[in-house]
Amino acid sequence: MPRRFHTAEELLPPAAFIKRLMAVIYDSLISIAVLLVTTWMYTLVEGWVTGWDQYEAMAEAGTLKADPLLTFVLFLALYLFFGYFWTKNGQTLGMQVWRIRIENLDGTSVSWTQALKRYVAAAAILFVALLGAYYLNAATLFVTIPAILALFYPINGLSLTDRASGSIVATIPKETKKK
Repeated sequence: MPRRFHTAEELLPPAAFIKRLMAVIYDSLISIAVLLVTTWMYTLVEGWVTGWDQYEAMAEAGTLKADPLLTFVLFLALYLFFGYFWTKNGQTLGMQVWRIRIENLDGTSVSWTQALKRYVAAAAILFVALLGAYYLNAATLFVTIPAILALFYPINGLSLTDRASGSIVATIPKETKKK
């Protein structure tokens, strides 16, 4: 059952771009830690399943360079991280610091499906931007910066991820306490 943050009649103002950007920077640092711990746990399981001697030999031979399963596990771990916070109270840790929240227009929390749409939209745009940056080398800034701006910059109060998930990122007024 979705959590209600405020009444449906009360409309909170959309979050400004700078607040969104600062929350993304804050959350990216936490995401790095989540990815490091997930990779460590994956490596422990992979070494145990493969056998430590064989795993060490594979690592020394350089045959562990590409692992699609690890990529999927990392993608899933980040989705579970963001999805949990977005569906629970509408805020990641970075969003709490900057007093912004993801919610539906009626003031309820987003569903796991909406969180998935939001996450996949952001991941797809970042993937295309990084892919373009990889092939354009020196023109990296001309590709990645506009893509990130398009991803998070609110046009008429809604960014691309807001539109994809049918939700908004709203500014929480200072007088409103978290429920």
